[in-house]
Amino acid sequence: MIRDILEEIKKSSFSVLPIYALVIFLVIIKLVSLTGYEILSFSIATALVIFGISLFNYGAEHAMTPIGKKVGSGLTKQGRISVLIFTVFLFGFLITIAEPDLTVLAIQTKSIFSKPLLIFSIGLAVGFFLIIAILKIIKKINLIRILSLLYMISFGLVALLAYQGKENLVALAFDSGGVTTGPMTVPFLMALGAGVAAVLAQKSEKDASFGFIAFSSIGPVVMILILSLSTNGEMEYELADYSLSDNFFLSYLEYFWEKIKDVGLSIGLLLACFIVVDLIFLHSTKKQIILLLKGLMIAYIGLVFFLAAVDCTYMGVGYKIGCELSEKNSSIIIILAFVIGALTVLAEPAIKILITQVEEMTNGLIKRRSMLISLAVGVGCAIAIAMIRIVYKFSILYVIIPGYIICFVLAFFIPKIYTAIAFDAGGVASGPLTSSFILPIALGLCASLNDINEILNYGFGVVSLVALSPLLSIEILGVFSVFNNRRKVRRAIKQVLREDDKQIICFGDYDE
Repeated sequence: MIRDILEEIKKSSFSVLPIYALVIFLVIIKLVSLTGYEILSFSIATALVIFGISLFNYGAEHAMTPIGKKVGSGLTKQGRISVLIFTVFLFGFLITIAEPDLTVLAIQTKSIFSKPLLIFSIGLAVGFFLIIAILKIIKKINLIRILSLLYMISFGLVALLAYQGKENLVALAFDSGGVTTGPMTVPFLMALGAGVAAVLAQKSEKDASFGFIAFSSIGPVVMILILSLSTNGEMEYELADYSLSDNFFLSYLEYFWEKIKDVGLSIGLLLACFIVVDLIFLHSTKKQIILLLKGLMIAYIGLVFFLAAVDCTYMGVGYKIGCELSEKNSSIIIILAFVIGALTVLAEPAIKILITQVEEMTNGLIKRRSMLISLAVGVGCAIAIAMIRIVYKFSILYVIIPGYIICFVLAFFIPKIYTAIAFDAGGVASGPLTSSFILPIALGLCASLNDINEILNYGFGVVSLVALSPLLSIEILGVFSVFNNRRKVRRAIKQVLREDDKQIICFGDYDE
């Protein structure tokens, strides 16, 4: 176990250290000014982030992923579809209402939605849409058809909001889809889909296991858009205090205790549901339960270390970077935004889980390297567009509507597996680092360039753009795969024709 964790630390270092190096480089060239204490705090936090991600990745691989597969495949093999549907709904609801990022969103929108109403409504939405994901596999319904219908409904609701003059809530609604699929829910839901598909889907249907994250992302969007129709659209935004504490260790301990409670609730609900289902239906051995508990505890500890470090320091540093970028040329802002976005997505804890499952489910057809490159470029472009939107003040609808139209058009020309992966990747890419580092950069830039009341219009929307970017980048990867396959086919045909020509020549010589 120690050797595996050390290997994870090595991999996590390669993911996180580039972000750290970039921030230090910006300080050295005086694009950003950080005090010695702030650099020291950021350095310690980076070490804790690496340690936390490493433990989480190890624990997720040995706990949350096996639990999801066991629940999905176990109940499906027994033919208990009704029990499976109810269990999936319950898992989705309970894990969602315990998701730490959703609580943060509820606090920021408490002047327009009551906190219990928002959390309860989104939990129900996720549970209900996961039932749709199960039925998709059982009934063998095309994923793109369901998602296209759901997004048509979403944009219809957007049109109603715009008609009512509540366009300022659109960015917030689409951001909610990204924050709901957090580090706790992603590995479990992906494994759950793989478990169900392993029993019900044919081997040729490699895309069947994907889609659970996509449905969990669109559900909250639809729910908040519906809730927004019944509000007055007025919201007084209060900017959070992003200043770094004078005592890093005391501040970190406070965040650490807070995350112990928040993450513990999520882990506890997941464990309680699994134990009940296992005792009644699955009947795991004592050894299997101990291994799962061990992995779950390691993932829990790792996630607490990671989230506490990010909230304690990365948010403050990100906000300060955003404020100081407001004094720079717009081209510098765009370039830096692209680089920061590309590096940040590589450090998201759930990205490794996604690309590992993609490589396994496609038998190596889609490589880890190509996935990482496409995700990094896509998210980098998304962050750059988000900063351009803040600087030049235009509606997010000018980006997300054409973006999703392009996604659904491309879906008809590429293999289904790429579309299924793309929609899941959107929810995975917009993880805690995006919410706690990239979003504060955007808010700092927006607060410095605009009135604080305009933050809802232009500061938010970063998470939704990050969620959109993998759809485009991975589907473009699918387009390249189609062209490469056609090229291989053409080469094969030419080779066959050459062989035929040689045979004709040989026969001719023989006849003579």
